[in-house]
Amino acid sequence: MKILVTGGCGFIGTNFIRLMLQKHQDWSIINLDQLTYAGNRLNLLDLEENEPRYTFVQGDIGDRELVMDLLSDHSIDAVINFAAESHVDRSINDPSPFVKTNVLGAQNLFECARQRNISRFVHISTDEVYGSLGPEGQFVETTPLAPNSPYSASKAGADMMARAYFETYGFPILVTRCSNNYGPYQFPEKLIPLMYMNAMADKSLPVYGDGQNVRDWIYVDDHCLGVELTLLKGKEGQAYNFGGNAEETNLDVVKTLLSVVGKPESLITYVADRPGHDLRYAMDYSLAAEELGFAPTVDFETGLKKTIQWYKENQLWLDQVQSGEYRQFMDTWYEERS
Repeated sequence: MKILVTGGCGFIGTNFIRLMLQKHQDWSIINLDQLTYAGNRLNLLDLEENEPRYTFVQGDIGDRELVMDLLSDHSIDAVINFAAESHVDRSINDPSPFVKTNVLGAQNLFECARQRNISRFVHISTDEVYGSLGPEGQFVETTPLAPNSPYSASKAGADMMARAYFETYGFPILVTRCSNNYGPYQFPEKLIPLMYMNAMADKSLPVYGDGQNVRDWIYVDDHCLGVELTLLKGKEGQAYNFGGNAEETNLDVVKTLLSVVGKPESLITYVADRPGHDLRYAMDYSLAAEELGFAPTVDFETGLKKTIQWYKENQLWLDQVQSGEYRQFMDTWYEERS
């Protein structure tokens, strides 16, 4: 199978590409990534140099000519769209890039793939499109979409467009909605890597509000397996929820991390809550379990320890993504090979 993965130099896309090439020796992957601030070509540089089944292409999912050419010239069997602007705080400061990439870019992918008769398209979404839960209950796939941030609104817009492409054109698209991911290669603006870096530097760990916002955490490899199952077994036009069965308050996540790295809770600092901060997310993934055979395999404590160990062993990666040195490195690397 030949797959076009978009946004493959980001956190989840990187882990998906690595895992799929390891599992499927007959798969090849083309990775289209614009390399915005959170897209790191270094994540997959070893594959680029040594794995003939992997190809990197730098470009924008909104570039119609480029996407059409990729789909025409490489006999693509399936498309998986990870490409997205994904940081809620950044979306509050400036929603425009989120609409451009997450709505218009996604629609361009849908249309190009439809015109090229792509037989399978998996669009990666988020639990945040459902809005906020109270203390009880879980999101199911039929929960009405009620996004509360510009980021989640842009993702919900793409989800609605995906539904329209299936209902109007019969386009073979599937949507996945997942809870909070964590694991290797996550950009340091997100909660766990940010708190880890601050703790190791003995800096304060900023927690929004009272820290009681609840998220369901899933180890990134479990999410990647859910995407794989959706690609191989999912019903066209269907959305599938994926979760880790690991609800934790933000405060408990931070306290657990501090315990693992041996730092004091006195480093925690409470800061003003962000606007539109959803109280709780929780995912009912029984449909994915029934139709796809999905089940999370990594519990939160084990996954957190694995994640922290990865960061400890890859301090150079953290240093590079913080300093921007990796971009200079990549420019030199590319010039030497062009």
